[in-house]
Amino acid sequence: MARQSDELNPRAARDHGGGLDGAIRNYGGTRSDWIDLSTGINPHPYEVSGLEPSDWMELPDHGAFERLADAARQFWSVPDEAMILPAPGASALIARIPALARTGRVQITMPTYNEHAAAFNAQGWSVQENAPAEARVIVHPNNPDGRIWRECDVDAPLTVIDESFCDVTPDASLIHLAGHPGVVVLKSFGKFWGLAGLRLGFAIGHPNLISKLNDLTGPWSVSGPALRIGTRALRDIDWADATRRNLANEASKLDALLTRKGASLVGGTSLFRLYEVDDAAEWQDRLAKAHIWSRIFPYSQTYLRLGLPPAGGWDRLEAAL
Repeated sequence: MARQSDELNPRAARDHGGGLDGAIRNYGGTRSDWIDLSTGINPHPYEVSGLEPSDWMELPDHGAFERLADAARQFWSVPDEAMILPAPGASALIARIPALARTGRVQITMPTYNEHAAAFNAQGWSVQENAPAEARVIVHPNNPDGRIWRECDVDAPLTVIDESFCDVTPDASLIHLAGHPGVVVLKSFGKFWGLAGLRLGFAIGHPNLISKLNDLTGPWSVSGPALRIGTRALRDIDWADATRRNLANEASKLDALLTRKGASLVGGTSLFRLYEVDDAAEWQDRLAKAHIWSRIFPYSQTYLRLGLPPAGGWDRLEAAL
């Protein structure tokens, strides 16, 4: 069967990090030749082990979901009055959240992660940047510039707080608001733990909202392996503490390298950094010729976003720059 073209592929419609297949078509090589710095995924993932044959062979039971939710409640200090819903990635939740309220206006301050606006648009909402609205989305910290929001920004009848990158800065979390009516906090497992392919995310919020979201996601929404690995990782506090320190050190190292090469730091988190450069497309092209993939944006000619290189990638990055 012929490969589906991007024009016919609904997954290729929106701008995202990743997309190594396209880079390979344009610049050659195989996936193993490339270093993908276009995403904000931890290059030092949590070690996967301890899976049982039943994790693959049986439908997950209620107890496995409860154990994962309990681990999440402890790790994120979730308020007692809030409910936790595990799901197959934060993106699956983002697509369903607009159905939680009657269609109206949603405030989404740009630039930010574009799946939120796409999801609300798809369900008939009107997306606006500044005016008061019936719903609001804040990505906290923001992707791509790392902006930190405040409690007073949670001001709409339905407010989505996307904390997909907040595990590197847990003190900034707004999780204490998760039990308030109309509030949904999103957590992503793939970024901080570096296991994006596991497809695990969480919606945490008022029981009325989370119960409705649960009805929309259906039963057995999370795989057995994801339930077991997620539970184990969320209980590994020592790994999380050490990882935060290591990521902060590597982010500082990346800043030093890029500024020596002429870039200026705009912001970001310790999982990704946003730089101002003279010509972002030219920088991306230069890196891609060395089989290093980066992120540029259709709304800016000067923004370049880089994730952290893997352990063996630093010398290659410096040489390419």
